[in-house]
Amino acid sequence: MKKTSVLLIFFLFQQSVLAQKDQYYDFIKTWNFIKYYHPDLASGKINADSLFLVNVKNISAQDDFNSVTEKLTSKLNKKFAASAPAEISRDVLSKNQNFDWFQKNRKISSENKDLLNAIYKHRYNFENLPKDKLVSDEKKYPFPKTENLPIEYRLLALAKIQGIVDYLFPHKYIMDKGFDEFFKNSLDENSKINSRKDFEILLAKFASKLKDSHAFSFYKQLNYKKDIFHGNYLAPFDFQIVDDHILVTHLIFPEICSKAQINIGDKITSINGKSIPQIIKEKGELLSTSNNEKLVYVLSKYENNLIWPDDLSQKSIEVKSGKSNKRFSTKIDMVDISNKEKYDFIVTYLQDKIQKRENRKIVHDDVAYFKINHTYQFINKLSDDKMDTVMDSILVDASKKKAIVFDMRAYPDWGGFVHHYVYKYFSPVENYFYKYYAPNLKNIGTFFYLEDRAHYFPEIKDKKTYQYQGKVFILVNPESQSASEWYTMSLQNIFPQSLTIGQQSAGADGDLVKVNLPGDYLLEFTGNGIFYPDNSQTQQTGIRINELIKYKDQDFLDKKDLEFERVLKDLR
Repeated sequence: MKKTSVLLIFFLFQQSVLAQKDQYYDFIKTWNFIKYYHPDLASGKINADSLFLVNVKNISAQDDFNSVTEKLTSKLNKKFAASAPAEISRDVLSKNQNFDWFQKNRKISSENKDLLNAIYKHRYNFENLPKDKLVSDEKKYPFPKTENLPIEYRLLALAKIQGIVDYLFPHKYIMDKGFDEFFKNSLDENSKINSRKDFEILLAKFASKLKDSHAFSFYKQLNYKKDIFHGNYLAPFDFQIVDDHILVTHLIFPEICSKAQINIGDKITSINGKSIPQIIKEKGELLSTSNNEKLVYVLSKYENNLIWPDDLSQKSIEVKSGKSNKRFSTKIDMVDISNKEKYDFIVTYLQDKIQKRENRKIVHDDVAYFKINHTYQFINKLSDDKMDTVMDSILVDASKKKAIVFDMRAYPDWGGFVHHYVYKYFSPVENYFYKYYAPNLKNIGTFFYLEDRAHYFPEIKDKKTYQYQGKVFILVNPESQSASEWYTMSLQNIFPQSLTIGQQSAGADGDLVKVNLPGDYLLEFTGNGIFYPDNSQTQQTGIRINELIKYKDQDFLDKKDLEFERVLKDLR
């Protein structure tokens, strides 16, 4: 009887959710506002999640904005002693902060509007948080990996993402304008979800809406990622996406490819009736990347295995022959990842491919070449007292070359190389190469410009500057992300004569923020704003490039490094 009653309550709650998209939207917007501004909730004196979970079950289709607000605030303190802290920053990024949803809402009573305005005017100062606490700290709610979360916890997860967008994500203003409508529709979709897999698809859609390459890794946490991204089979060939087709670049299993008449240089234009651009678009709705260049880059990585549109072990593909340019249809057998022998063979192939790529470098008497993920080797076995001597020697030698190349097409393995030593030897004392907007703890949801020089360049006693007159090349591509983009901006400022060449960078420049979501998920995103000194955007856009280099089919087939070729051409 008890079990029947519990099931009946759950059924009634589930049915009530179907009819109240707007009520839940108002509930979540108001809850997040209170969570981040009310002194008792923001400080942690009252648990915001508990307030949510207790009241979400009481929201019905009969509720309106006023009743929702009253349910959330009825037991909260409404008499505030302290006023909001005074704003002392001269440069504040405030375009994300928009309270029109209640301030211009004609349906809200003057009493409730005054209450919400009072909460904001007496908002909590997050500078008062204990030193071991962050604004982004959230409680973990683990559930068995195959179990669908109860609907109130699914709503809590979506609410926390909405809160991230409104209060923690500095680049909300460049997101798609339709996010609020997407969020409302997702509340309907969430109410109909009957499996953990379907909920993870919804979460992936939310992550993609950030359009932030820092959030790309979210898909790796999904328990059903192989099903969602159709990753149970691997291609018998390696490939590269170029424009509107998949270029076959290597035959991993020639016998399988031969059976399908697939050769190196062939162009696959559709898979099981879907064009490659259509597949890319669909994948972009589940993967978060700051720009399309980054999306194509990650989809082109064989090891990611994200490009396939279905789980069929045999794909029907449309192909344009690389030899004859004739079009033909064929069926290609895929490789089952459970086939250990073939899987191990693929792993060996990929390891060899990646190693060869890592070993690429420019060897030229007139060039000093630095690969940003191979710099720690300079000091790896040195004691601290010898680091300056060794690094000074390396950079003195570099200064005698006709050209210096900084290959930024990877993630830095040592921050001190550019930020300390390249700066120390080559830069003027002041190196204000960017504008850093940090979360404004006095007014969360806004971001303020950090003027302290310590954030821009180190303090070096008796610093001297060597003015390098040679050529400087900075190489970038979508692998250039976050710290790699940041150091690139620094190099561009240190060397005004530098040429930045390559492809659009990842467009995710800034510190990483991590937020726990119910279900044991961790959503990562860019947590501060990084701009050029003239306020030019780097998020989504990427860093400035002097010369865009576009690879053609034959360049991939010939395994060329066009950036290297461009550098060497300039030295002839």
